[in-house]
Amino acid sequence: MAAPENLLGRETSPYLLQHAGNPVHWRPWGRAALDEAKQTNKPIMVSIGYAACHWCHVMAHESFEDPDTAALMNSLFVNIKIDREERPDIDHIYMSALHALGEPGGWPLTMFTTPDGTPFWGGTYFPPEPRWGRPSFRQVLQGVANAFNTGAEAVTQNTQALADHLASEAAVSAGDAPGPALLDQVAEAYLRMTDPDQGGLRGAPKFPNPPIYRFLWQNAFRGGDRAAQDALHLMLERMSQGGIYDHLGGGYARYSTDAIWLVPHFEKMLYDNAQLLELLALAQAHRPNPLYAQRATETVGWMLRDMTAQRVDGNAAFAASEDADSEGEEGRFYVWTDAEVDALLGAASAAFKQAYDVTPGGNWEGHTILRRVTPPGSAEAEAALARARDVLFQTRDKRIRPGWDDKVLADWNGLAIAALARASVVFKQPAWLDRARQAFDFILTQMAASHGGVAHAWRLGRVTAPGLIEDQAAMARAALALHEATGDPAPLTIAVRLADAARDAFGDAAGGFYATAADAADVPLTRPRTAADNATPSGNGMMAEVLARLYHLTGDPDFRLRAVGVLRAFAGQPDQMTGMPTLLAAADLLEEATTVVVAGNTADAIALMRTASSSADPAIVVLRTADPGTLPLDHPAHGKPAGPDGAAAYVCRRSVCGLPISDPLLLAQALHTRR
Repeated sequence: MAAPENLLGRETSPYLLQHAGNPVHWRPWGRAALDEAKQTNKPIMVSIGYAACHWCHVMAHESFEDPDTAALMNSLFVNIKIDREERPDIDHIYMSALHALGEPGGWPLTMFTTPDGTPFWGGTYFPPEPRWGRPSFRQVLQGVANAFNTGAEAVTQNTQALADHLASEAAVSAGDAPGPALLDQVAEAYLRMTDPDQGGLRGAPKFPNPPIYRFLWQNAFRGGDRAAQDALHLMLERMSQGGIYDHLGGGYARYSTDAIWLVPHFEKMLYDNAQLLELLALAQAHRPNPLYAQRATETVGWMLRDMTAQRVDGNAAFAASEDADSEGEEGRFYVWTDAEVDALLGAASAAFKQAYDVTPGGNWEGHTILRRVTPPGSAEAEAALARARDVLFQTRDKRIRPGWDDKVLADWNGLAIAALARASVVFKQPAWLDRARQAFDFILTQMAASHGGVAHAWRLGRVTAPGLIEDQAAMARAALALHEATGDPAPLTIAVRLADAARDAFGDAAGGFYATAADAADVPLTRPRTAADNATPSGNGMMAEVLARLYHLTGDPDFRLRAVGVLRAFAGQPDQMTGMPTLLAAADLLEEATTVVVAGNTADAIALMRTASSSADPAIVVLRTADPGTLPLDHPAHGKPAGPDGAAAYVCRRSVCGLPISDPLLLAQALHTRR
């Protein structure tokens, strides 16, 4: 049995290390902690959060740092602390249990389980004293422990009910693959939820929901739905001028607490910015806007400057997040006062304050969150504002920075790599593609897994969490993005390897994939299995996209069969597919993709490839080949000539290829719509 002490100091997760000095006898999640609970017959108190979580910090200061509360926890429970970003599979199990109990989700997640990890009751944040109609955390601890130790009927009933619920959630529910009618039905439902004035979904708090908007965007190209396209443009424009955007340092915060994108929850996450960068690129390809180009450049600048993780052998991937808090206050690093701006900018202050909503009273708790409230001015006026922003940025850079979670997560990096690959072509920034390759190589070399795929988390030279289906899918998707942006065949080979490794280690024998590998030894109850998206796309949704894209790139019918298998594995309950926009987008990609085969090795061929790769429709697949005669016999472009000038593009839809196109402008016109 482990010693009566806090064991988190042995970990590498910045979130776990934040709690390494607590008087609580924390254990990291794992078989050793579960065995200890069984040996002592104590219930387990599982606390789940992440380094950038504001309310996690609050509960830590109020309860986990309090010696009396810690003594109570130590006497009554085996206490396990989990970084949800390191173990999203365990977080998913307990968050699903919390929802089944009728409780709203969120972090910190507080879950009480039997010694084998089966949940029976939980909540989120609990205050140190009774308030807001909630019991104190100490009252909760005593009540839960008493219920467990006396064999209360509610504990027994909840344990069985939640175990049954989690098993049913992971069960196969097969049906017919989603068709156009269902896709349009879901798109219409999403459009009814959109905010026609501020963009995004109605109400507060306001999240960007990239998987939803990427599905809406892609689906619009199939039916020519301008409203769905306008919905994305509106959201990007409002967000990019609002307080949710960091106008000095670049990058978007996780969400706004209001309905107008003004007051952010100040944490900045890699996954949000990766997905928003991809959306900016798609929107720019459709309707060029200097605002999109500026925000993409600034956001990538933030990624390169502030989010580059530890280098190994010259390569580096991207860090996970920046905290909302600094010096114990949420947003302190980012906000300004009227007097500060006047003192720093002098004569330039008035114009800047008018443009960025700086007033004596502030727009948030006596301070100002910068947001752009005036339309673009002359080139001279915009240059002056840029100089003013730089002055404030240099001053802000001397402040105490928010906490930085520099662990490397394979799935979030996969999203970033794919976004950089697309954005590099659209915004004509080849250096971004080089940075994407560097991160890609880092994940493959430093985080390789024994099953042929990749691990999930890495920090300080150590892999700290096993790979999940999201990691395999996101990195395979990133490989395909690199292949299509460059024509390099090596990433295509890697994508095939990752897809095959996922089938072998994560396949559920019914077409879909479990979240965890077959050899996962510390997952309680049942292996999670879902295609529902959250703030990030689901592993099953991304894997369906990967398999569909591999089918169009290779012509291999096995990839089509595997893609259909994933789609069918989650289609048994159509009413739940509204929560699976990435899977629905994959269904569209499989049946409606436009494959652009670029033949030849000349500079003209490269120009055609770049034109195809910078198209606005995500369901365009770009295949570069020196000689179409080398394509598989059943590929629709097999044997097509490269053309008299050594370069030609063939636009192929539904297994039929059109006449060769040698002019990039004509190719762009052919790809503007699917009709």
